[in-house]
Amino acid sequence: MEWFAAPEYWLSRLVFQRALAGVYLIAFVSAALQFRALLGTHGLTPVPDFLRWAAFRDSPSIFHFHYSDRFFAGIAWTGAVLAAAVLAGAADWVPLWASMLLWLVLWALYLSIVNVGQTWYAFGWESLLLETGFIAIFLGNAEVAPPLLVLFLLRWLLFRLEFGAGLIKWRGDRCWRQLTCLDYHHETQPMPGPLSWYFHHLPRPLHRVETAANHIAQLILPVLLFTPQPVASFAAAFIILTQLWLVASGNFSWLNWLTILLALSAIDSSGLAAAPAHGPAPLWFELAVYGVTALVAVLSYWPVRNLISAEQQMNRSFNAFHLVNTYGAFGTVTRLRHEVAIEGTDEERITEDTVWREYGFRGKPGDVHRLPRQFAPYHLRLDWLMWFAALSPAYARPWFARLLERLLENDRATLRLLRTSPFPDAPPTHVRAVLYRYRFTTWRERRDTGAWWHRELVGTYTPPVALR
Repeated sequence: MEWFAAPEYWLSRLVFQRALAGVYLIAFVSAALQFRALLGTHGLTPVPDFLRWAAFRDSPSIFHFHYSDRFFAGIAWTGAVLAAAVLAGAADWVPLWASMLLWLVLWALYLSIVNVGQTWYAFGWESLLLETGFIAIFLGNAEVAPPLLVLFLLRWLLFRLEFGAGLIKWRGDRCWRQLTCLDYHHETQPMPGPLSWYFHHLPRPLHRVETAANHIAQLILPVLLFTPQPVASFAAAFIILTQLWLVASGNFSWLNWLTILLALSAIDSSGLAAAPAHGPAPLWFELAVYGVTALVAVLSYWPVRNLISAEQQMNRSFNAFHLVNTYGAFGTVTRLRHEVAIEGTDEERITEDTVWREYGFRGKPGDVHRLPRQFAPYHLRLDWLMWFAALSPAYARPWFARLLERLLENDRATLRLLRTSPFPDAPPTHVRAVLYRYRFTTWRERRDTGAWWHRELVGTYTPPVALR
């Protein structure tokens, strides 16, 4: 059928698919490099312990049938290799059915990881990657033109992502309505980037402009995605600009990059290059597209009900396959930044004169003279959870004590998650955790001291502990 295909979006599809494969590659590599300390047999929240009480219907995963650390690593690296192949163009070199199978395997492997990932994978961008990856299965390859219905499903996902985030802000913290949230956010966000200090020190009127632009991008432009071209393309382009601003101002894993990709899929690229010749879509492919469209339509009931609810939830999946989710972020903005610092000593007895030495994390603030680094779209899972731990010890209760235990053992897998250990040769005798209040230095403090942060000791987070 002529209306089934949208060849004018062939270039948008090409860029979207290759970049999505790149995000999959980063996600699988992140899992392979970090899982052993977090989820491994001797990790902070071991997968085998989780599988003893988790039912397959609640968390479908290949690991219900077999788990070992070596097997998990094999799954993660297999996913990385497949993602790299698709990034290189493999999905366009094979028949349509094989291309769809490649995307299906990527989705199934990552679903298996997320569904046993527990608190380390409880982020909205995990569900967003799975939902986006599932829809991508039905986008087709170079054999056929992009299906119009699937492009619509991507816009519907982008709408829920942006509109849900906008509603949760407008309904949540009053500083969003007063346009003052960004007076705090750049400083108190989970993991600031190298430019966050400068964003924080922008003039306050510009912070108001930032906040107003966010409301426009999340509450008005998503509606325009469903209008005729070129209006939809202009709306998508402005969403991309706001996402690039967020990329520059902080570290939010691949959330912003996936949003950019979804917006790119809504841009009519016919004016950039002529569409290549596409063959007719096979009947079985058309039926598959109609089927997934009907599935998304049915599953949309729950996120739509959530959007219109006064009790709106953010970042929730309504099914175990993470399909057609609800999204949102920063309904509440913290005004003060607290950080948990972990320290150790090699002294046998603890006295008032004991010298404590601090562990250095890769991404979260520690050394006040160290400029925050840019890690996104790579996701430092322990660093992110340490931000939640500083908000409330309840966030860290399932794993924090075990983290201290692993440091007392100088566990190699755990130490690889950190930037520096003050005990490279022998483990400490005691470790403790203290809580600091952090704030960005002023322009004058930065000039006089060279420090990016100023910190004050608040008190003890966890008293000294030892293995014995």
